[in-house]
Amino acid sequence: MIFRPTFPVRSERLALRPLEPGDAEALHSYRSLPRVCRFVPFEPMDVRTIESNIGGGWSRRAIEREGEALILGVELAPSGELAGDVMLRWLSETHRCGEIGYVFHPRFEGQGYATEAGRLLLRLAFEEMGLHRVVARVDARNSASARVLLRLGMRPEAHLLENEWFKGEWSDELDFAILGREWRGLAGEGLREAPPG
Repeated sequence: MIFRPTFPVRSERLALRPLEPGDAEALHSYRSLPRVCRFVPFEPMDVRTIESNIGGGWSRRAIEREGEALILGVELAPSGELAGDVMLRWLSETHRCGEIGYVFHPRFEGQGYATEAGRLLLRLAFEEMGLHRVVARVDARNSASARVLLRLGMRPEAHLLENEWFKGEWSDELDFAILGREWRGLAGEGLREAPPG
């Protein structure tokens, strides 16, 4: 399977699109912040690292095999300002499973953008990519991220105690998931296109 979405992928306030070399400074403005990197699996990044990543897999426009991911910029409409970036990874062809993730500039927290972008990712995963199940994993201390996943209709499935030595300490992981049929069921409740928040 080759999954090649048509970009940009739009909602009322956002547009998801592949990252480009000109995005390096905007990405650096938040991916360099210790506060942003506290609960994610990377350290603060310099511009050169970001440029190298954009030149590699971060600019991918299609997913062709297991393990690959789309890393998409989240633009605000109509300004075009980059508020963050999101990830859709293909975990398993056999099990039709994927994973989502997101990172946003602190300046845009609390405005529902992560939830709105997450809905777009789930739409891509289930309605266009044909996945059966999508998961998300967060550090148990990251309560804001866990709330986003709950608003997306994802179910908490596991609390893994001290499962990872993470940035110099043991950390707990919360695992969330949603099935395609659950996602489709949200349409009947009006939640898939609900106002962000």
